[in-house]
Amino acid sequence: MAVSLDIAALRARRPEGIDLAATQGDGLGCHAGKDAMRAAAEAAGLSETLEQYKRDYPAGPHDQPQSMCPAFGSLRVGLRMRRTATILSGSACCVYGLTFTSHFYGARRSVGYVPFNSETLVTGKLFEDIREAVHASAEPEECDAVVVINLCVPTASGVPLRLLPKQIDGVRVIGIDVPGFGVPTHAEAKDVLAGAMLKFARTEAEQGPVQAPRGGRSERPSVALLGEMFPADPVVIGGLLEPLGLSAGPVVPTREWRELYGALDAAAVAAIHPFYTASVREFEAAGRPVVGSAPVGHDGTAEWLEAIGNVCDVPREKIAAAQNRWLPVIRGALSAAPIRGRITLSGYEGSELLVARLLVESGAEVPYVGTACPRTPWSEPDRAWLEARGVRIRYRASLEDDLAAFEEFRPDLAIGTTPVVQKAKEAGTPALYFTNLISARPLMGAAGAGSLAKVVNAALANRPRFDAMRAFFEGVGTGHAAGIWQDVPRIKAAPKVQAPEKPVGEMA
Repeated sequence: MAVSLDIAALRARRPEGIDLAATQGDGLGCHAGKDAMRAAAEAAGLSETLEQYKRDYPAGPHDQPQSMCPAFGSLRVGLRMRRTATILSGSACCVYGLTFTSHFYGARRSVGYVPFNSETLVTGKLFEDIREAVHASAEPEECDAVVVINLCVPTASGVPLRLLPKQIDGVRVIGIDVPGFGVPTHAEAKDVLAGAMLKFARTEAEQGPVQAPRGGRSERPSVALLGEMFPADPVVIGGLLEPLGLSAGPVVPTREWRELYGALDAAAVAAIHPFYTASVREFEAAGRPVVGSAPVGHDGTAEWLEAIGNVCDVPREKIAAAQNRWLPVIRGALSAAPIRGRITLSGYEGSELLVARLLVESGAEVPYVGTACPRTPWSEPDRAWLEARGVRIRYRASLEDDLAAFEEFRPDLAIGTTPVVQKAKEAGTPALYFTNLISARPLMGAAGAGSLAKVVNAALANRPRFDAMRAFFEGVGTGHAAGIWQDVPRIKAAPKVQAPEKPVGEMA
């Protein structure tokens, strides 16, 4: 929220060039609402950016899914890259929350912050402060790139990051706007930064020789992997690709700048997570075909190997050989770790449909899958496969959608976001948090086939414990038993009602 200032004090120390009339108001703050902030951003010259976001990340039947601040996705991408500095420009409360969350998720470096007030915001001084911070951070010995992220208020006020220098002493400068009123989820905000970096790297590669990946170029054609995933999954995918004469390329978002060149040099791109629309646009501009879905379960692996082989011009007999090598192993892993029970699943990471496929092939009944991400061409194979097996899919799912599905299907296990897990446990139903307990596990190939069974079956087996706990604590914390009591509550006796006196002369 913008800060009110003492105008008289400002007048006394007013520097040359400041439009004092512009400082009479607070500036547009978070309290103004999404519509007002969007209108202000468009009036400030950001209509093209917001229109692009609207095309890349279309809204669902409702306004926006409930998730953490979208900018966290971009912040996370920058903080996980070597030799990359990140600077936030936004309200102090937002910056505090984002840095707290980033360190909770394991960030081990500082986050730059450019504070502002009404004066610096509306007079343009904030942009000058950002530019000074970028110059101070752009040290070639320490950084390959400096990332500057505008949050809601600077975006709505039109702080022009596009006017920052593109390079300073060889250090790239990437300025992006990631407002909550323009980017629906933090998952898609990862794509905002990844796409901007790919565009920058593609331009560099088109202009001349670029730095080779740290491990050198692969002797075999590679397949770039789009989407954050469990660290073992790229290794497993590399093994699946080996019989095709291919190798697993860099994972985008990458861990350092030079990997972007390796990703752009790939023979094809596997959109493991299907919402990276801006990144796909850059790969297609580089002439790289993009394949949807992922090698999950028996059917998913068979279809994915064939799709990758076809776009990479792999001979048909090699594709069949790879399928014959891996599919029996995956089928055996699935049959060795069956899952029995009804499971509803929801999340905001983007891999929800892949997890659902694996659960169904493991034997589970999955009547509902909710994802905060939109429907895209790269998730169509998963949608078609799941719907053919009676699974209801809700794109851009809201918390209300997920809770309604829980009430309707009464699952044996609910996998979802924190509030869904809380609701399920209150109802005495076992539940697992998708982000920490499900998506943080291998999903691909034979390694993924049995990875979910242990944690899911352990949770399903906890139903008797939930029943015992509910029976023991029945009524505690609800109704008259809610709140904190200093003494033992006493039930008040009903007041005595006196009989009416009889009129004089009335016989008994």
